Amino acid sequence: MIDIRRFETLGKADHGWLKANFHFSFADYFDQRRMNWGALRVWNDDVIATRSGFPPHPHQDMEIITYVRKGAISHRDSLGNSGRTVAGDVQVMSAGTGITHAEYNMEDEDLLSFQLWIMADRKGIAPRWGEKAFPKEARDGRFVVLASGRDEAEDADALRINADARVLGATVKAGDSVEYDLGGRKGYLVPATGKVEIEGEVVNTRDGAALADIATLTVTAIEDAELVLVDTR
Repeated sequence: MIDIRRFETLGKADHGWLKANFHFSFADYFDQRRMNWGALRVWNDDVIATRSGFPPHPHQDMEIITYVRKGAISHRDSLGNSGRTVAGDVQVMSAGTGITHAEYNMEDEDLLSFQLWIMADRKGIAPRWGEKAFPKEARDGRFVVLASGRDEAEDADALRINADARVLGATVKAGDSVEYDLGGRKGYLVPATGKVEIEGEVVNTRDGAALADIATLTVTAIEDAELVLVDTR
């Protein structure tokens, strides 16, 4: 099964400094049919203007993953962590018992990012934050695990999350295909750039593809593409 959520049908919010596009119900956007996909609760496609961002605000018992598409995001939190995550790289925040953070675009260009929220498997864990660089050339023609709460030995190079899920990235050249063993679990895929075909369906840049009952996922690039995929229970 594949359900294409076209970019133009996503929920929208325009705050001037923030232009947000919601794959799932969020804030003032509500759609009973788009509450979550497995444990994936939020996929926000954000454009944040230069020298602006989210002031300090709290979270609890949620795994929050930020994939930077263009520019860089600067992070600070109540644990004393700070960092700057650039395009193609990933930051992860396990909110656990509670954490307050701020996310700003301190650059001279707009920040484009995907922010994903995955429901935590366990409540009451200690909060934590981390970031990691993932060179795009290492993802050429294959899915690389960026964040995972699954097999720690198998996913040793990934950022850890407190959920039975994986966040993966791949780059695919036009005409080539990439495969991933979904094993019948739920998947949600968005091309950050480019156009692809899945199960005979065309998925454009920033469209969402909700996937279910697929053993082996095959994605064929119509144009050079950069992909982000969530594998969830």
